[in-house]
Amino acid sequence: MEVNKDNLEKALSKKGSEKGEILTKSKESEISFHEGALNTLAAERTELLRIVQNVEKIMQLHLSRLSELGVNFEEKK
Repeated sequence: MEVNKDNLEKALSKKGSEKGEILTKSKESEISFHEGALNTLAAERTELLRIVQNVEKIMQLHLSRLSELGVNFEEKK
């Protein structure tokens, strides 16, 4: 996915007066915004990995039990 930096700048700025001036956030405010977004996304990624690990564990349990019952699986490539 490609990020359009122009749209990002527009998303981070506000319309000012009736003349349509664009007021940009201070550098510190923008840094805080991006740091917060990255912290949130990192936490979401961690949770997603945890969910994938749980699904894999449950799938392995089902495969193990099916193997015990005599059902054999070949890995598809």
